[in-house]
Amino acid sequence: MKRIFIIAMAAVMCTAAFAQTQTIYTFTPVKDIKVTPVKNQARTGTCWCFATISFLEAELLRQGKGEYDLSEMFVVRNNYSDRIFDNYLRRGRGNIGPGSIAHLATKSIAKYGIVPESVYNGINYGSETHNHGELSAYLKGIADVSVNLKNLSPEYHKLVKSLFDIYLGEVPETFEYKGKSYTPTSFAKMLGLDDMSNYIELTSFSHHPFYQQVPLEIPDNWDHALLWNVPLDDFMEIIDNALKNGYTVAWDGDLTSGEFNHNRGVAICPNPEDFTEAVKLEKVFPDRVVTQEVRQKDFETFKTVDDHLMHLTGLFKDQNGNLFYKTKNSWGEDRNPEMKGYLYMSRAYIQMRSISIMVHKDAIPKDIRKKMGL
Repeated sequence: MKRIFIIAMAAVMCTAAFAQTQTIYTFTPVKDIKVTPVKNQARTGTCWCFATISFLEAELLRQGKGEYDLSEMFVVRNNYSDRIFDNYLRRGRGNIGPGSIAHLATKSIAKYGIVPESVYNGINYGSETHNHGELSAYLKGIADVSVNLKNLSPEYHKLVKSLFDIYLGEVPETFEYKGKSYTPTSFAKMLGLDDMSNYIELTSFSHHPFYQQVPLEIPDNWDHALLWNVPLDDFMEIIDNALKNGYTVAWDGDLTSGEFNHNRGVAICPNPEDFTEAVKLEKVFPDRVVTQEVRQKDFETFKTVDDHLMHLTGLFKDQNGNLFYKTKNSWGEDRNPEMKGYLYMSRAYIQMRSISIMVHKDAIPKDIRKKMGL
């Protein structure tokens, strides 16, 4: 997810252009699902955690458990710790960057639990917002030394813990929340987040068989998990069925330059011959027809890469009746203040630029679940 930092910085510089957002698009809701407020990952590559936590907070709302503000940095800390150990076991050939995908958040919560944001905000350094530049550099140094020494000494474990304590803060063994005492694991159990087996991660690529669990060959899938692979039509049907029935979707995909415009609040996928004019957003051009073959080609030629995770929270139509997907980003509200941190991604954009999604298994249509053997 290295490109995300460049895109995010460009977004800051271009905020003034957002005044034109609604000059060509008017969106009306088909289904708009209540979710928790927009957060800001700031100068970190932790969109995977912000998107998945937002998705889980929406699940708690959907299940009638109330509104919770959960700590992303508690999950990030445990993820960092696990991944540098994984890198050590892989003789330094693992991924020690900040990126991951959705299941690495749910997997961490099932293993280590979760805490409220009020208990662990993950900022223990001189910044009002998250900034992991220095932390990441020191983490890489510790990881590299352990590989070079071919040894995880007691001092290594002390160093890792101390590094996280210094930058993110010490993790409480117990904490009070609304008059009750919890540990991170007991809090997750109280929320029903100790068992993540209901959450299914899916992708759609034709170099693997469909309706099977297959490897997803992207760096951020650093634990080499298997995802369910379904045809593109089924992939889109799952997203549509989820949203229409009140389930939100954690989305992983590409922020292709030009097609994706957070400041203007839209992401489109125009025909190649219209691209230059269409991305100016001065006139509505038709989106291209996206097939499994076209999507596969862009993935295999690295035009579609694993850039960013966000949270699909609704279905909308534009003034021409075309479907768009309301999307909650994790860049705060200031970068597109009129949209308050949201944007709308077109159906063709979702078809072309999606890498993977996570949904509750009950959001998958029964006929597709049967093909998957679920």
